[in-house]
Amino acid sequence: MGQSLPNYALRPFLATDTPVLAAIFAAAIEELTGDDYSEAQQQAWAAAAEDEEQFGQRLASELTLIATLQNSPVGFASLKGAEHIDMIYVHPSVAGQGVGAMLCEALEKLAGGRGAKSLTVDASDNAAEFFKKRGYVAMQRNTVTVNGEWLANTTMQKALVAAAPGAPS
Repeated sequence: MGQSLPNYALRPFLATDTPVLAAIFAAAIEELTGDDYSEAQQQAWAAAAEDEEQFGQRLASELTLIATLQNSPVGFASLKGAEHIDMIYVHPSVAGQGVGAMLCEALEKLAGGRGAKSLTVDASDNAAEFFKKRGYVAMQRNTVTVNGEWLANTTMQKALVAAAPGAPS
């Protein structure tokens, strides 16, 4: 018999999640972006979660979902407004296991439910392929300054298909 896949679940963000989400954010940057960003760039990027109170306020101000495994957070994603994915981060131990895809799909459905016709994301270089596989198209390259370091990313967009009224989702 084959091994069963882990049973991931989604739930809303709680303020008490902030410390573990800050740790997931930092670990994902440190362990998953080394091929695309220098150590100095990674440190500058990860520093966004050092002030946990501010990081928690950012998550609370957006529609933030938590992916869990056995009730423990393993990833998170946030929707800013109705049309922009602000963050999708998964713990390196579950990278490539469908957690990011599950989070992204949930945000796409929620955005569609909020009336969004499309979704945008400023994808890091290491995440661009993930979004491309999900139907996002590169719109423009960006260079942003984060804590004194220049980082490149790509604004990508995906048209959302509107469900017919009364159709099951």
